[in-house]
Amino acid sequence: MSTSLPKFTLVVGGAASGKSVFAETLARATQAPLTYVATAQAFDDEMRDKIASHQARREDGWQTVEAPLDLTPALKAAEGRVVLIDCFTLWLTNLILAEADLDEAEARLFAALDRADRVIGVTNEVGAGIVPENALARRFRAAQGRLNQSLAARADLVVTVIAGLPLVLKGRMPEGVL
Repeated sequence: MSTSLPKFTLVVGGAASGKSVFAETLARATQAPLTYVATAQAFDDEMRDKIASHQARREDGWQTVEAPLDLTPALKAAEGRVVLIDCFTLWLTNLILAEADLDEAEARLFAALDRADRVIGVTNEVGAGIVPENALARRFRAAQGRLNQSLAARADLVVTVIAGLPLVLKGRMPEGVL
């Protein structure tokens, strides 16, 4: 039985909370053609290992597109497919480190999301910890908080994942997912 997804689903949680696994499960439940949009960049061995772990977990049938800075072409190219963006947190990190115009990048992202068929986006909740001691980390935390709020406002379904358990914050969980 295939699952019907809303236009935009946001999966949010802490680091290593199980949000990517849940998002992949949600995408596979549609039984639709799948595109995985990877935003990570492998700058060190730890990140290379994490990327390899994510790749090994996904079975055949996923089209993978690497889009560390500009998500618009990946979303446009995936017309008619369910798109999983993993993750908005690394995308934002890449933009900040590239000293990109965040307002412009977010405007392009939101326009692309509006045109896309079905998108599942993964993002980290970064506001539950202590105030970071350095300016770059505080800037990132504030930007991520604003981005998450904007994404959640646009999403039809928002699910938080804690300890591998999904909890619906907005919308309704599709039938047949859990």
